[in-house]
Amino acid sequence: MTYALLSLAFLLGALAVLAVAARLRGRDRIRPLLVPGLLAAGVLFVLTAVFDNVMIGVGIMAYSDEAISGLRIGLAPLEDFAYPLAAVILLPSLWLLLDREEPDER
Repeated sequence: MTYALLSLAFLLGALAVLAVAARLRGRDRIRPLLVPGLLAAGVLFVLTAVFDNVMIGVGIMAYSDEAISGLRIGLAPLEDFAYPLAAVILLPSLWLLLDREEPDER
């Protein structure tokens, strides 16, 4: 299995939870999370770029060239950036789903 397929599985899972949250809680409860989510994604992408490059550079992590796409940001494979994106999608979606407050009547 390649890292791209593994990353795709995480992203699809996160998007599925987002779709369930939008359906059950309403899209109007998701819209206010978009700007903070984009800001969080930006911060997480920068942190991922910095720390992945450090960990790969000092030899803590290594990737098989056959398992990655070959696209990199510094030393970090592009696929590594799917995990913070999945987290930014998944965590607010779970927050909405696990919120005990009932959505407003429509």
